[in-house]
Amino acid sequence: MSDEEIDLASLPDDELVSQMHDDLYDGLAEEIVTGTNLLLERGWSADRVLNDALVEGMRIVGIDFRDGILFVPEVLLAANAMKAGMEILRPLLAETGVERIGKIVIGTVKGDIHDIGKNLVAMMLEGAGFEVIDLGINNPVENYLAALEEHEPDILGMSALLTTTMPYMKVVIDTMKEKGIRDDYIVLVGGAPLNEEFGKAIGADAYCRDAAVASETAQALVLARRAAAAR
Repeated sequence: MSDEEIDLASLPDDELVSQMHDDLYDGLAEEIVTGTNLLLERGWSADRVLNDALVEGMRIVGIDFRDGILFVPEVLLAANAMKAGMEILRPLLAETGVERIGKIVIGTVKGDIHDIGKNLVAMMLEGAGFEVIDLGINNPVENYLAALEEHEPDILGMSALLTTTMPYMKVVIDTMKEKGIRDDYIVLVGGAPLNEEFGKAIGADAYCRDAAVASETAQALVLARRAAAAR
């Protein structure tokens, strides 16, 4: 047992959770694994560990990323640390049938092989409590439609980094309209060359300028849609 593990093990629950927020912020995957296991050993449920330690920690990371205090390399480290904790929690969450905040299918559009931004969005969304189905890069409309049918997500997310591939997002949305399924899903788009006007022009629900905004927007739109459906 390392000094760090002994130190973490000596902390009461509230201090351990606070320390895990700091460790996530610093991208310390081993410490997150240790903290996650300690909380589970102390009788915490998987969903409580997820929400109080990991999701809250990534929320703090997301705020500082949005405000320009943290940058992409640091957020990727934080997201990878969160992923290490999630690997422990995911099977436990599946066993208990804990409901995630929502489900999103995400992928880079046809002709575009850039994925760093998309990967960051996927990690931030998982950190916010979403189930994420990542289709990877270079996705034709058929891939998106098949994934929507198979996974029945709340959200479809599309990414593009090239001005030449941006218009393909409209192809996907128009195809969804033709098939009568556009209104069944929240559609989010993002990528360096996009802007809010472009998002509106192609019929997306929202344009997300970065991963932190994507996470906040996804949560807000899912909750708003559920509230409207409950009326």
